[in-house]
Amino acid sequence: MPIIDYKCPSCGSGMVFNGRTGALTCQGCGRQDNIEELLDPLKEQVFSEDRGSVYHCNSCGADVMAEAETTATVCSFCGSAAVLGDRLTGKLAPAKVLPFLISKDEAMAAFRKWCRNGLLTPAGFMTADRIKGMTGIYVPFWLYELHNQVEVQGHATKVRTYTRGDYQYTETQHFAVYRKLRLNYVNLPIDASHKMDDALMDKLEPFPYERLKGFKSPYLAGYIADKYSYDDRELLPRAKEKISSYIEASISAAVTGYTSVSFTNKQIDTTLKQADYCLIPVWMVKYDYNRKEYIFAMNGQTGKVVGKPPLSKGKISAWFAGVAGATFLSLKLISWMMGGGFL
Repeated sequence: MPIIDYKCPSCGSGMVFNGRTGALTCQGCGRQDNIEELLDPLKEQVFSEDRGSVYHCNSCGADVMAEAETTATVCSFCGSAAVLGDRLTGKLAPAKVLPFLISKDEAMAAFRKWCRNGLLTPAGFMTADRIKGMTGIYVPFWLYELHNQVEVQGHATKVRTYTRGDYQYTETQHFAVYRKLRLNYVNLPIDASHKMDDALMDKLEPFPYERLKGFKSPYLAGYIADKYSYDDRELLPRAKEKISSYIEASISAAVTGYTSVSFTNKQIDTTLKQADYCLIPVWMVKYDYNRKEYIFAMNGQTGKVVGKPPLSKGKISAWFAGVAGATFLSLKLISWMMGGGFL
């Protein structure tokens, strides 16, 4: 089955997306084409409903094998960008894409800097010279717009203590509390790939949604991309769970000025207003240290790095010893200032 690739009109070399310039860039002569001004070849081709799993590279003719979720990859023989167009049509067509801004070289440098800042990591890890691989992946996300109608009822008190003469009095006032709130959340991101660690993807936030683009396949050129594993309805429970803490915080902020508040009834009605299928840029880093592989992720727009590096037991012990010593010294100083001994 043929794939979509991008050839330079000037020299015929392969073209890839350049995040810094925002252009489709020739790897041979350096020509740059504005993607927003290009016709998307995805919209010009007609794909058969009989989708195959073997694709043929337009540059070298080799078979390009791809997993069922893959929508963009590179030919393992000649390195040409390959977009699997038949997996990006119909219900599988993304509505939006957040293009890569950070290049591979910039991502590599940023990751090494992040490693060096690890105060409690082993010295060998901080050198950041054991990177096994760094892959640019467009991860499928659903961006939810959720509207919430919230009604709460409860009981609140105000307690005042005062003294008259030789007596101390405590006065308690009781109040019936009722609040009705409308809480709307837009661009709530939930990753839709079964390959990705949900907690890791959540920590990559925030994403600069003002840079979202309408989807065009040239943005994928030179990167890996996957289609979603779960649709928006399947992930709706997780989206509701994700906003629950925000809703609780909003309710608490709406009931202030009381000594105590207890709710007797809480009703939250959540409506799915819209869910957009979007591709988010992530650099995935494989790092080998002490015969163990560690996985890190970097936001392809902001450079934020997340993951769990190894910790040095020696550095942790030294850190605790330093904290304990500083605390002991502070207590002794306070004791001396209040007239106590310093020994």
